[in-house]
Amino acid sequence: MGFCALLCNTSCHKEKEEKEHETEFLVTTSLKKDTIVTQDYVCQIRSIQHIELRAQERGYLEKIYVDEGQSVKKGQLLFRIMPNLYEAETQRAKAEADYAQIEYKNTQQLAEKNVVAPNELAMAKAKYDKAKAELQLAKVHLQFTEIRAPFDGIIDRFMVRQGSLVDEGDLLTNLSDNSKMWVYFNVPEAEYLNYKAKTGINGNTDNVSLLMANNTYFEHPGKIETIEADFNNETGNISFRATFPNPKGLLRHGETGNIHITMPLKNALLIPQKATFEVLDKKYVYVVTKDNKIQSREITVSSEIPHIYVVSSGLSEGDKILLEGLRLVKENQKISYKILKPESVLSDLELYAE
Repeated sequence: MGFCALLCNTSCHKEKEEKEHETEFLVTTSLKKDTIVTQDYVCQIRSIQHIELRAQERGYLEKIYVDEGQSVKKGQLLFRIMPNLYEAETQRAKAEADYAQIEYKNTQQLAEKNVVAPNELAMAKAKYDKAKAELQLAKVHLQFTEIRAPFDGIIDRFMVRQGSLVDEGDLLTNLSDNSKMWVYFNVPEAEYLNYKAKTGINGNTDNVSLLMANNTYFEHPGKIETIEADFNNETGNISFRATFPNPKGLLRHGETGNIHITMPLKNALLIPQKATFEVLDKKYVYVVTKDNKIQSREITVSSEIPHIYVVSSGLSEGDKILLEGLRLVKENQKISYKILKPESVLSDLELYAE
């Protein structure tokens, strides 16, 4: 009876070993090739000029010459604040200036005939200059009753209505120049360093696309022109600014979207993402040794493509890595395997990603 049990147990072990030896794992190799990496960042869209238009004098809003959302030209009259008081002050200042001018000319004629002293002529001249300055000041105040567009742009919502009493400094509306748009986005420190390493000191690149809120790409490419001076210590990010032409006025101040930056990589070492596993936030792969044993190896990922990692350290070109069944093997386990060409593996992943 014991002999039969032993025989049965031995038979079971042999069957289990045969099944283990029968398991054939899929293995591939790392591949070096030129590729393109796309980085994705949430962004905020701003006008290149977006200013507040405020009242410069106190008075009743006599007339509004434009409508909300209207395109205006530089110098175009937008608002008029009741100018009666300032018109009267200007007329008075003009009269005083004219009187001072006549008085000065008369004194000048008398001075030429030595009838009056030079000091009296100088006082008449000073009085005339003061009157001219007061007239100029009154004209400036009168001009302040007219609010004109400082540049071509689009009028925002009105904060006041015709007939309203406005004080000096009250907000009337906003004006946006949307001919070009500034798009701001935050970049983590590691990705900033990678970007600078690939683009050089100037760091400018034209390979910038804008994915709008309706999930379509803006038709014009952008260019990164500015990187802020300092990192935000709380987030570890630094702000980039890309400029996009906006000839049709589709983009507006305050929109959001996603910036896509495409960066070419030369001789990038590529592996499938599914061939990796994580332990304490570190990435590993199972490498197949020359004697067909499994060994884990830590890798460093520099960039990520859909379903593919770009490896900067930990692997060399041609290293055999376990593609599937990562949870079925143990460290230093000997396996039988089938090698798949990395080109076909990556091609299948790219098709799946699409």
